[in-house]
Amino acid sequence: MKDTMADNEQDDKALADDGSIALPAHVAGSGTLDRLVDTALGYAKAATAENTNKAYAADWKHFTRWCRMKGTEPLPPSTEMIGLYITNLAAGDDKAPALSPSTIERRLSGLAWNYQQRGMSLDRKDRHIATVLAGIKNSHFRPPVQKEAILAEDILAMVATLPFDLRGMRDRAILLMGYAGGFRRSEIVSLDVGKDDTIDSKGWIEIEKEGMVVTLSAKTGWREVEIGRGSSKQTCPVHALEQWLDFAKIDFGPLFVRTSRDGKRALEARLNDKHVARLIKSTVLKSNVRSELKEKERLALFSGHSLRAGLASSAEVDERYVQKHLGHASAEMTRKYQRRRDRFRVNLTKAAGL
Repeated sequence: MKDTMADNEQDDKALADDGSIALPAHVAGSGTLDRLVDTALGYAKAATAENTNKAYAADWKHFTRWCRMKGTEPLPPSTEMIGLYITNLAAGDDKAPALSPSTIERRLSGLAWNYQQRGMSLDRKDRHIATVLAGIKNSHFRPPVQKEAILAEDILAMVATLPFDLRGMRDRAILLMGYAGGFRRSEIVSLDVGKDDTIDSKGWIEIEKEGMVVTLSAKTGWREVEIGRGSSKQTCPVHALEQWLDFAKIDFGPLFVRTSRDGKRALEARLNDKHVARLIKSTVLKSNVRSELKEKERLALFSGHSLRAGLASSAEVDERYVQKHLGHASAEMTRKYQRRRDRFRVNLTKAAGL
């Protein structure tokens, strides 16, 4: 048993280190082939978003630990044990609270992906998994918790709290651009100034007279987002970005980078997407946004997705334009982001003659 566990741990480490991309056993390594292996590994990692990779790795670590605590092994996949695992997740215990059905489904996706990387398959339609999951959904379903949308008056109050040093210019550009573009926080920090500036880039910008075009790699593939200039320089996302790039002397590489401790000098390191979430929460607290609530409640209401929901809720244009701007495959997904839409603008009751 110990030898088997050690072998599995060795396999897990090998997968984590090289992504299961390796030469066949009968092929001798060489400098050229080894470089191709490294390149293939890079492509394999790029197949899913960085945050998704981290989540799937955490899912696998949690599941393998649970298996070994129960005296079993995670390999090969056992639908019976995975059925018991998701039952445990739904029920909770003294050490961990019960998880929601959506989180459990995400865990299953993580396990299926990990098994696939090991050349195995997980049949999620097997009765030991599918039936248990259906019962969990019926027993524990609750509406998803949506983060509060940041509306136009909110974003203005938030950017007004920022200083006018280099760091403040950067953060102002992040908030205004994130709001006007309806971007996810990971999309904001993954942009470069130009195409192919860095290997970890997920997109780039092109500034024009009327506004700017952002080309980015999203969940649905490459897409272009047009951000027009605002009605005033104080609230214009394009002007805010131009100021940041000018004063930070950035004309190549990551669009948003870290600054020195005094906030006066731009560094080379790309910002982490967590900075966007922290920035939103800190400026919400400093402004008068939902000031009638306690600090803890205000912090819980807003997240990085609040910018995206804010654009969908505030833009007074045809829904199809918002759908295209956000890159949604369906209008129904767009409506999930609209926190204050007119649900009865189209009255089918009257249209039907009643």
